[in-house]
Amino acid sequence: MDDQSTTLAQLREMIQRFVAERDWGQFHTPKNLAMSLAIEAAEVMEVFQWLTPEESWSLREECPEKEALCDELADVLAYLLAISNQLNIDLASALKRKMAKNEAKYPVEEYRGRYGPRDNRAPR
Repeated sequence: MDDQSTTLAQLREMIQRFVAERDWGQFHTPKNLAMSLAIEAAEVMEVFQWLTPEESWSLREECPEKEALCDELADVLAYLLAISNQLNIDLASALKRKMAKNEAKYPVEEYRGRYGPRDNRAPR
């Protein structure tokens, strides 16, 4: 299983099956899943907590910290998929809609090479 050959539907099914086999659906309220998603996202930040910006790039290479990061990112994805399963949210459609909003909000000609409105650099 890898990013190139695995669909979101397959990942959602894997999570749904895992949850169903353990009868955890009873605990998977939207509130609980949203809280768990936020907690796992914080654990992603914890991996980077005391690294310099330069050191953070070192996680491209295999190391114990990268393995920890992979585990935390997988937890974030699992909870994201679980909440989308519980609330019948099509993530691909949601992302497509959100990116259309982002494209309108952040036009290329105004934001290329800039991170936001407070970035006083002239557009490129």
